[in-house]
Amino acid sequence: MNDYIARRERVGISIGSADPPALVRAIAEAEAAGVAQVWMTQNPVSPDALTVFAAALASTERIRLGTSIVPTYPRHPLALAQQAATVAALGPGRLRLGVGPSHRPSIKRVYGLPMEAPLEHLREYVAVLRAALWEGRVEHRGRFFTADATLRSAPQVPLLISALGEGAFRLAGEIADGAISWNCPPRYLQDVALPALRAGAQATGRPAPRLVAHMWVALSTDRDAVRSAARQALAGYARLPFYRRMFAAAGHPPLPDDSVTNALVDATSVSGGAAGGAAGTEECPPGGLDERL
Repeated sequence: MNDYIARRERVGISIGSADPPALVRAIAEAEAAGVAQVWMTQNPVSPDALTVFAAALASTERIRLGTSIVPTYPRHPLALAQQAATVAALGPGRLRLGVGPSHRPSIKRVYGLPMEAPLEHLREYVAVLRAALWEGRVEHRGRFFTADATLRSAPQVPLLISALGEGAFRLAGEIADGAISWNCPPRYLQDVALPALRAGAQATGRPAPRLVAHMWVALSTDRDAVRSAARQALAGYARLPFYRRMFAAAGHPPLPDDSVTNALVDATSVSGGAAGGAAGTEECPPGGLDERL
């Protein structure tokens, strides 16, 4: 029984909706169902994840809340630290803040911002967040940001970063409290991500941080229907350069028309009836994959 509870603690779900009240209700329903962690992605037109979390904290008691991720380019890190500190004060110990650069096509098209040196930008972004949220004092002048402020509190919110390529996983090992993968096949995580994560941690003399491994889950026994839906979802990612490179490095290069193979679909998804799908997510992640999303 205790082992079963421990496994469930390592599994979270991602929720999404254009309706903020529906998201707040979904978080409360997830807690009532025994879900340990809820994650929210954020894009330019979606509800703001941290604002939703602030509202959800009023109607929940224990469920952990994580962003996966907040894009870094549109928002100054000190402004994000201020918002995260507020949410953390409303629910002490329940927030994990995942950040990442997002993707050049969307950052340039939507915000009109250049996306230069994404890993260097992310390193500096996390440095400002770390000082603000963990020390309560930030005095920073770098290539991308200037910040000089003293916060009223230092809630020490865990800081995670998005990671697809080897360099990003190594950076997570150096500076973050965790790495969040997305659509990465387990073999790629074992062979590329984990060694890079551990190498980054070793280079800075710290323990390797957690790896949160994303996967698609379908409660259906119709594998053909699951493959069709997953293939359609993955095709959108296959059009983005960062994902194309990761899929290729994982041995599943997208086809010329941006479609993806059944092998990639099968490597990144699990399906079955209610019992089978749940069992697939509750199995302990193998070999260092600490959590599943």
